[in-house]
Amino acid sequence: MDERIDDLSTARAAVDGARRIVVLTGAGISTDSGIPDYRGPQGVWTLDPKAEKISSLQHYLADPEVRHLAWQRRLHSPAWTAEPNVAHRAIVGLDERGVLLSVITQNIDGLHQRSGLDPQKVVEVHGTIHFSVCWSCGDRRPMLETLERVRAGDPDPSCHICSGILKSDTISFGQSLVEEVIERAMCDAEQSDLLIAVGSTLSVFPAANAVPRAKAGGAKVIIVNGESTGMDRYADHVLLGRIADVLPVLLGHESEKT
Repeated sequence: MDERIDDLSTARAAVDGARRIVVLTGAGISTDSGIPDYRGPQGVWTLDPKAEKISSLQHYLADPEVRHLAWQRRLHSPAWTAEPNVAHRAIVGLDERGVLLSVITQNIDGLHQRSGLDPQKVVEVHGTIHFSVCWSCGDRRPMLETLERVRAGDPDPSCHICSGILKSDTISFGQSLVEEVIERAMCDAEQSDLLIAVGSTLSVFPAANAVPRAKAGGAKVIIVNGESTGMDRYADHVLLGRIADVLPVLLGHESEKT
C-alpha cells in the first residue's frame, strides 16, 4: 500500500496531536474520482500537448479555434459526473473533529465542496470550473448555463452583457492570481500547526509556497503523494503511495470503503 508504511504510524500521531490543520491538495487527490491529473504518466498534458495550449490565456484570447476546442473539452469534462472519493471524505472527518482550519486546493473541480466541506473553508487558488466569467466586464454565471449554449450550437459563446470573450473562472497560464485568495492561503498556512500536502507535485507557485510558509511558522509538514516532490526536504513525514489508500489511514478514516 505504501512505500513508507513504517512512517505512517508516527505521521498519524502528528495528525492526532494537531489542532489547526491545513490541507493543501493537488490533482492527485481527484484521480480516483475519474479526473486525470496534468503532468502524471496519464496526465492531460502528457497525453495531449495541445491541451496545455488551451490553458494559455494568450492563446485562448487570440485564437477562436483554441476557444472552440476549450468549450468542447469543458462540455465533456469528467468534473460534471465525478464524485468525491474516500480521500476527500477523509478530510471532511478532520472538519467534523473541529481541527481543520482550511483546505487550500489547486483543483478546479469543486469536489471538496461536494464532499460536504463548508465552502468557506475551501480556498480555491486556481479558481473553479463551475462558473464562466467574461474577460471584459467580469459577468459571472454558472458554467452549466453557459454550456447549454454550446450544446445548442454556439461554438464560442460570448458575454450576454457586453459580447466579450467568456472563459471558465479558472486561472490560466499568463493570468494573474487573485491576490486576496493567495493572501488567505498563505495566512492559513502560517497559522497552522500541521500542514498536509496531498496529491501535488508542489512545483506550481505560489500555492506550493504554503509548505515553507507553514514550516517557518512552526508547523509540522506531512506530504502524501504518488511520487517524491520538490518540497520533500521540508517534510517531517513523506508518505508515498496511492492517496485513496494512504490518506484515510493517516487521518483515522480507514473504516470507510472507496
